[in-house]
Amino acid sequence: MSAIRNPSETAPPAPEVRTARRVTINDLAAHLGMSKSTVSRAMNGYADISESTRKRVASTAQKLGYQPLSHAQAIRTGRVRALALVLQMDEPDRHNPFLQEFLMGACETASGFGWTLTVSTATSDADMRDVLGRLIDERKADGFILPRTEVRDARVALLRARGVPHVLFGRTEHGVPTAKQKGSWYDILGEAAMCSAVTRLAGLGHERIGYVGSTANFNYTHLRREGFKAGLVASGLPYDASLLREGARTREEGAREVRALMQLKHPPTGVVFATDMAALGGYDALNDLGLLVGKDVSVIGYDGVPEAEYVRPGLTTYQVDTRRAGARLAELLIRQIRGEAPETLREVSDAILVERQSDGPPALTSVQLAEKIENTKTNNT
Repeated sequence: MSAIRNPSETAPPAPEVRTARRVTINDLAAHLGMSKSTVSRAMNGYADISESTRKRVASTAQKLGYQPLSHAQAIRTGRVRALALVLQMDEPDRHNPFLQEFLMGACETASGFGWTLTVSTATSDADMRDVLGRLIDERKADGFILPRTEVRDARVALLRARGVPHVLFGRTEHGVPTAKQKGSWYDILGEAAMCSAVTRLAGLGHERIGYVGSTANFNYTHLRREGFKAGLVASGLPYDASLLREGARTREEGAREVRALMQLKHPPTGVVFATDMAALGGYDALNDLGLLVGKDVSVIGYDGVPEAEYVRPGLTTYQVDTRRAGARLAELLIRQIRGEAPETLREVSDAILVERQSDGPPALTSVQLAEKIENTKTNNT
């Protein structure tokens, strides 16, 4: 039997539920002592708002917990305030050790502007075009960061045709004068590093210097090879086509090309590599031939992969600051999306020499090196 409540009895009042009120743009404007229009234009990066004002608004918004409604901004500005990066997973260096640092730099910078970074993957060249097209059609991003540029880059052609902002990590259209090239980029002067590597070895006393480059479809391959040749000229050394090898992106390919160099009648006593991974492959080949890296043959790489520090002897290399690269690319792209002319958004930086123990004065002449290699082969048969 249910209890009968006395009508004079009243239930206890329900506890009051308080919800935190969302901070609005009006609150932000009042706190700053600015008009709503000025705050809005500062948040959206309009050119008539000074950088100091933009930073002040952004800092105050973060302190107050103001978050603009993304869908409202998208309707008002036509932007989703997102950058995109599509990684191609069938590439040999898809597990690039720099990727985390690169993404951190891009994400931190995008976040500082109140933007986000979307990362997608593609399984092939054809899939890359499909993924880019889908992201554009679905309005998932306002612009794209394109790493690892090719001489004739299909991604660039697609984005240009669709009128979508993009920025390149690396230059493209090799052989086309810079003034005639289109678009924005951030790049490292790999050609200057290769030139410096040659003059460094020549200064140590090397007279025959080999080069192991990458594959011809990438723009950096041509630039770094030109840098190597420029180093020969600067050092007063003759050009010998037999000392140049190409097509090495992996450790195995680097080992293959070094074996070919060491089979020459007059092998090089020093070798410059377009990438560290190929240089590490060179270590493997030289060890197999009974040669000491840094003594019998000097080795210099480029990139600054983590393994370069821990291999023995440590690899002398030209190191790239990939975190800074990600940050600069994100800012350049945002500025382009906001209306700055793409051809004014181009930056280059130098790779930094990291000296270790893989290079030094030659202990053997080229003739003596050939004799040592031959003796090793004879003893192993």
